[in-house]
Amino acid sequence: MVERKKQMTRDKVSRLVNWGHWFAFFNGFLAMIVGARYLSSVGYPETFIGWGYLAVSTIGHFSFLAFIVYVVFLFPVTLLLPYSKILRGYAALVASLGLCILLYDTIVYDDYGIHLSPFAFDLAWTDLNALLKSTSYIVTPISIILIELTAANFIWKRIEKLEKKQLGNKAIAFVGICFISSHLVHIWADASDVTQITRFDDTYPLSYPATARSFMESHGIEGTNIEDNRYQTKSRKLSYPVKPLQCKTPLIQEQQSNVLIVSVDGLRADMVNEQTMPFLTQYQTDNKQFIDHFSGGNQFKTGIFSILYGLQGNYGDRKEFYHTAPVMTQTLAKAGYQQAIFLPQDNANPFIGRAIFDELTPFINHSDEGSAKTDSKNVAQFVNWQASQQSHWFSIVNLTAPKHYDTPIGFLGIETVKPHIMLKPAEKVLYNQYRQSLYFIDQQLNQLIDSVDKDTVVMITGTHGQVFSSNPSEVNQNLSPGNVKVPFVMHWPKAAADTVTYRTSHYGIVPTIMSQILHCNNPSTDYSSGYSLLQPSEQSWVYIGDSRTFAIYQDAEITVLDRHGKYQIYDINYDKRLKRKLSAPELIQVMREGRRLYNQ
Repeated sequence: MVERKKQMTRDKVSRLVNWGHWFAFFNGFLAMIVGARYLSSVGYPETFIGWGYLAVSTIGHFSFLAFIVYVVFLFPVTLLLPYSKILRGYAALVASLGLCILLYDTIVYDDYGIHLSPFAFDLAWTDLNALLKSTSYIVTPISIILIELTAANFIWKRIEKLEKKQLGNKAIAFVGICFISSHLVHIWADASDVTQITRFDDTYPLSYPATARSFMESHGIEGTNIEDNRYQTKSRKLSYPVKPLQCKTPLIQEQQSNVLIVSVDGLRADMVNEQTMPFLTQYQTDNKQFIDHFSGGNQFKTGIFSILYGLQGNYGDRKEFYHTAPVMTQTLAKAGYQQAIFLPQDNANPFIGRAIFDELTPFINHSDEGSAKTDSKNVAQFVNWQASQQSHWFSIVNLTAPKHYDTPIGFLGIETVKPHIMLKPAEKVLYNQYRQSLYFIDQQLNQLIDSVDKDTVVMITGTHGQVFSSNPSEVNQNLSPGNVKVPFVMHWPKAAADTVTYRTSHYGIVPTIMSQILHCNNPSTDYSSGYSLLQPSEQSWVYIGDSRTFAIYQDAEITVLDRHGKYQIYDINYDKRLKRKLSAPELIQVMREGRRLYNQ
């Protein structure tokens, strides 16, 4: 009798376990339906290989998640409380909660581009009213609970029929094949840079597809760096510009001004003075100088992107912009401008195969004697080029000697001084070598300005700032004012000298040229993240960095964040960390701005 009772208990538990597997399988199917919302955020595949991978990845991933939930939350209860009514009600509640969390994650991902985490949850909670815009947040959970209760009872009543058909092993085999094959396909796609597949890496929550890159690199094998154009596609519809441009070209060609932008890598705002850069100091006094100006990044890549596109650096990491030329240079080309960029080989290399310089004729120089010699070549080449132009022109000259603390061989510099900031002994050496390099660059700037006439619009700025360190990794990660606050001076023909005290950034360069030189009537938000330099920005913050690490500069604090939501808050001088919570409203604005061109 006791043995029979034990057998009945085992059979009951076995039946409940079998029911739990089918219930988990059903919820995996429901999760796939909810998960389809993610595709509206990232865009649908455009090739058969993309659809094939997405199908097996979706089936394998959401079935696996459903099974994990079953193992963690339902299986132990099945052994402890083997009562079908209790288990069915509990399972329906757990499944409903899981689907509601998944649904909420799709909403957060669509709005912010990140999945739920403690950081994302705090952010979304602050913006809850904007995220949940209707009464569906009440109706939907109730509907899900009803569906789950119905499904739990339906499967329980038909569990014996399902057992007789022996479909369980087939279903498990099918899901297992999908799960394993999706990872194998991703290993190949990652090694071959097939972006039609790898662009879905961050689409689903808790998705960590296997890669071959680390294995290959550990064995001295490198995956191809050549982009597979057959599988290259846009991940989401890009609206850039948001609306067609309305620009008026002057009827008289002479009314179109020439434009020269000089961007100096590693040019700090606090190092422009009469001793170090006498020419630029005087030039600032004689023209319109902006004393609170910021670059769009702390490296050449993000700095030049903000100058030419006028967009936040996170856009520069998107594949769409690899093949989309800046609106500003496209419009200049339509207006008949001859365009050129003069830059060193090291800065040109990262943009090979990309569209950022498509409308510009690149003049690329290199010298084994160092970056100062390369700068001299670029300046001389620009002088010759502009002298030969028969029509209006636009040009960017990029100088890099300060970034490398370089001066020409035999250059007679200036005397060393005590640094105006606290530095370590080794950093003091770099500080004074940096001053020598600035003194050299000041002479190059003098030569450039002397070569153009007074009717040329001239903008001189730093591509990014400089921190005194010989460690490249430390420099690239540093988002302090020294590394991102740069001088900006603008010569506007027939305009009086002026000092602008409101905060400006590189994002304002494109709107200024588009509105004042190309006479475009569109609001700057149609093509830029900034506003004209000639008026205060409507934003109380400045975004600096890229999609991996960025800083939000506000009036009284600096917030540095990484892509995982970890953040640190500093005082405005970056001297000490502040123990306070993240300012959610500004961060929400930043994240929406970083996705705005995909939401039109």
